[in-house]
Amino acid sequence: MTTRNRRHFIRNLTLGSLAGLLGTQVQARTVTPREMEGPYYPITPQKDKDADLTQVAGKIGKAKGTVIEIFGQVFDNDGNALEDVTVDLWQANSFGRYHHPHDRSDAPIDEHFQAWAIIQTKAQGHFRFKTVFPGAYPLNASQQRTPHIHLKISKKGYHSLLTQMYFPDHPLNQSDGLFNSKTAVEQTLMTAKKTTAANQYRYDIVLQKV
Repeated sequence: MTTRNRRHFIRNLTLGSLAGLLGTQVQARTVTPREMEGPYYPITPQKDKDADLTQVAGKIGKAKGTVIEIFGQVFDNDGNALEDVTVDLWQANSFGRYHHPHDRSDAPIDEHFQAWAIIQTKAQGHFRFKTVFPGAYPLNASQQRTPHIHLKISKKGYHSLLTQMYFPDHPLNQSDGLFNSKTAVEQTLMTAKKTTAANQYRYDIVLQKV
């Protein structure tokens, strides 16, 4: 190998190694922070757990409240999109009540709200569901929990994740104890992003490899 060719080879090798390092840095993602499950994980059996929570199979009528759409992708911490991830989600209805026998609040039950869904991510980790904006529910006489959606995310070969998704710029975020127990970075990772479309949000999830 001539001196010129060797210099060219070394230069390309160095640039290639640097590009590889930069590529890894660009792809790496921070794992979505964990959160408590809360007291109202669904325990009442239901057949309808599809991606449209605004109606219940076999019933005529739609859930009350503002209909919203949430979509996103699931990645691992290396930035790889993950197909066939189970996304188990549940939330309060638009009045702030869970469809759960232990929720004894005075808020009404919405029999047309599905309340619970279990869906799988598609190609490139995509998921999407339709629901209603969850109402705030009271913790005591003077405090309310800010609106949120609970999620359990699982896939073989990855640590299962239990978390809560929050909504951007909601006034109750400022006084919510769980939300404010997180760092600013964690709050950002747990908060959906409003899109330019009406009542649509994006929320990406990152799992940790086992």
